[in-house]
Amino acid sequence: MRVLIIRLSSIGDIILTTPILKQLKEKFPDIVIDFVVLKNFKDSIEGSPYIDNLILFDKKKDDGFRNIKKFGKKLNENKYDYVFDLHRKFRSKLISSEIKSKIFVYPKRKLWKSLLVKLKLIKYHVDDTIIKNYFKAFKVLGIKYKWEDLDFNFSKDDLENVKKYSGMFAMAPGASKETKKWLPEKFGKLAKKLYDRYKIKTVLLGGKEDIERCELINKVSENSCINLAGKISLKESGALLSISKLLVTNDSGPFHIGRGVGCKSYVIFGPTDPNMFEYNSLAELIYANEKCSPCSLHGGKKCPKGHFNCMNNIDENYIFEKIVKDLEKN
Repeated sequence: MRVLIIRLSSIGDIILTTPILKQLKEKFPDIVIDFVVLKNFKDSIEGSPYIDNLILFDKKKDDGFRNIKKFGKKLNENKYDYVFDLHRKFRSKLISSEIKSKIFVYPKRKLWKSLLVKLKLIKYHVDDTIIKNYFKAFKVLGIKYKWEDLDFNFSKDDLENVKKYSGMFAMAPGASKETKKWLPEKFGKLAKKLYDRYKIKTVLLGGKEDIERCELINKVSENSCINLAGKISLKESGALLSISKLLVTNDSGPFHIGRGVGCKSYVIFGPTDPNMFEYNSLAELIYANEKCSPCSLHGGKKCPKGHFNCMNNIDENYIFEKIVKDLEKN
């Protein structure tokens, strides 16, 4: 049996497919799994032992109506038994439309609900977790959701490149939307408190777009941090998290990377619904549970009410005390 899974972006959503990949290989040892991902997000899944062929969609040459159809026709030559579209947007729909196979999709949010949220008439609550919804597309193959058992792969070289940061705290202060970001001043104060108590610095992770924010965090922390934003790769970030004491992160890709490498992660939610995921001893939710939250599916540029209480009311001392309790009971 040969199957195609399409999940083009983004970092976290791609990593969230890994519990499915594991179960497919467990139930069908001889299955061939092809996985389509955007070229610029390949590091999210490349190297997975559960994928036989990683197929890259390159926007520079594959985008545009005709090119996407051409891309799909090329895939059709592989004669898939099943195609699973876990993206369900224009590109993935157009790709799968050119493949003469059984196409299965996962249930996305209801359009009417999204519209009412945008009109500020209701709060956005998910119908189910993302991974559980992914699994619904695979009902035809008889695999069932067990747990959010994520996987993120990196090489020995990646680990070698970051081993000097072993045993440090880690923070990932970036996110795709402004309202999903906890305040840099609070990150900085938390890093300072951790350093004062344990004499251990905090590494700051992120992309080039996070450099300035991380510089501010380090300034607030009185140089208790090491700013690695934009300096190491996604794979190296995963390797670093695998040898870090813990991670404090917003609802963003690093949260899933952390879980995928077994790093204790404290994830901060504000305007979005934390019920998109399940939590265990390695994933601890930090959430103010304000009356107006969750107000958005993906977050936004600014708080619609202007007060940003969902993030402002999460105190660094609260997270610090949680961390201390966890560290000192182990």
